[in-house]
Amino acid sequence: MYGIFALAATARAGYQIATEFSEAPVAYLLSALAAVVYIVATVALASRRPGSWRLSLAAVAFEFVGVVVVGILSFAVPHLFAHPAVWSHFGSGYGYVPLVLPLVGLWWLVRHRERAPGARTTP
Repeated sequence: MYGIFALAATARAGYQIATEFSEAPVAYLLSALAAVVYIVATVALASRRPGSWRLSLAAVAFEFVGVVVVGILSFAVPHLFAHPAVWSHFGSGYGYVPLVLPLVGLWWLVRHRERAPGARTTP
């Protein structure tokens, strides 16, 4: 799911910045930030390298905070969001998936917490 959002947000932000940047620079830069976060989360979630779990957790947590903050700002300061961003209105333009996805991601990360080598697991 993160890979799909990485592609969708990157394509949308790239198009908006290239063609309509002056119309809503804040919204389009926030869409680009969302795209970067989705790319980082996708790569980190797919990786088995040391530190990937922590990077995944940081990216997904940042994503959740971003969706909430941008969602609130898009209602409180609507002139900054004359055009929608990925996270504006809590991701309503994407069926609220941007709001739900990090919650699912955080749940999954907690259930699949990185274990130190040789650590015991409880049954």
